[in-house]
Amino acid sequence: MKPIRSLEDALNQCRVLGMRLSRQRRFILELLWQVQEHLSAREIYDRLNQAGKAIGHTSVYQNLEALYSQGIIECIERSDGRLYGNISDSHSHVNCLDTGQLLDVYIQLPRDLIEEVERQTGVQIADYRIEFYGKTKNNEESEQNVST
Repeated sequence: MKPIRSLEDALNQCRVLGMRLSRQRRFILELLWQVQEHLSAREIYDRLNQAGKAIGHTSVYQNLEALYSQGIIECIERSDGRLYGNISDSHSHVNCLDTGQLLDVYIQLPRDLIEEVERQTGVQIADYRIEFYGKTKNNEESEQNVST
């Protein structure tokens, strides 16, 4: 499947897969591409309704699951629930411990590191996703200044 890097790519992939592009499905895709962040189903429901785009809870959940199951959007499982994002191709995440934000990042690991993982595991690496965790640099610097 071709990587989905734009709203138009997502809409085209729906068409290719024979998925109906209902008004509600289009609203969800447009919102995810507009905000460029990971949202819970509840946040998607709230934002769409606040914007005057009437959509029911059930419709949000059903459409999110359909889009995720077809690889058009991503779904991240977290301890506090699922988050949905607009990017479905391989990428990694940075989890900000200060804000709770989940940021997308594209990184390329050095080939020698991938080969080392392959040597240690006996598995040929075809793809990878990495989860990073950290604090915003400004908060970290101010904490260091306070402790010194």
